[in-house]
Amino acid sequence: MNPLSNIIDHINQAFEAKSKVRDNTLIRSRELIRYCANAIRATQRGDDTESQNLLQIAQTAATEMITAAQSYPDVYHAGYTQDALKEFAEACLTRAIILEQEIPTPESIKVEYAAYLNGLAEAAGELRRFALDALRRGDVPQAERILGNMDDIYSLLITVDFPSAITDNLRRNTDMVRGVLERTRGDVTTAVRQEVMKEVLQKFEQRLEIPLSIRTANA
Repeated sequence: MNPLSNIIDHINQAFEAKSKVRDNTLIRSRELIRYCANAIRATQRGDDTESQNLLQIAQTAATEMITAAQSYPDVYHAGYTQDALKEFAEACLTRAIILEQEIPTPESIKVEYAAYLNGLAEAAGELRRFALDALRRGDVPQAERILGNMDDIYSLLITVDFPSAITDNLRRNTDMVRGVLERTRGDVTTAVRQEVMKEVLQKFEQRLEIPLSIRTANA
């Protein structure tokens, strides 16, 4: 066998190994995204046990994916890999904020800084959903707390001013957070005003000593 044939054989073997890692990374990335989506849904509906279990499974899947992909930097930094890690960061951050737990760091969940920040930005959308659910339940204080968290997220994200090549288009997601924040602020403000108006009317009725039967009929 001539030297060139040996070289080509060696390259083919290297490509075969890399191809297997790439294929496995694609599979794991899809699994990771699915686990994270289900964990977020469990957090939204208040099933913390299910959410925690799913995040533990997601952490294992993420660790396995990272361990294999890091041997090939272009696979590790590929969009499908980092998108999956972004979803993992989003799920972890959403749960921590809703449950008022310690905020995980990028290092603790083993994700790149850009994926972490973009995950934080996308968590704002999930927080809006949680705030709206709180308003539907009549829990205005809970919605106000979440609004405060969203405000903090936006205020911090706008301080990250670096090129998109470094932050993976974080500015676009930050602009999205601003829109989500303002819509949520409008919803919460309307709910607060309604609560104030309700209290004023109740006090007015009590001051006039309107009979209960009349109040009930007018409700």
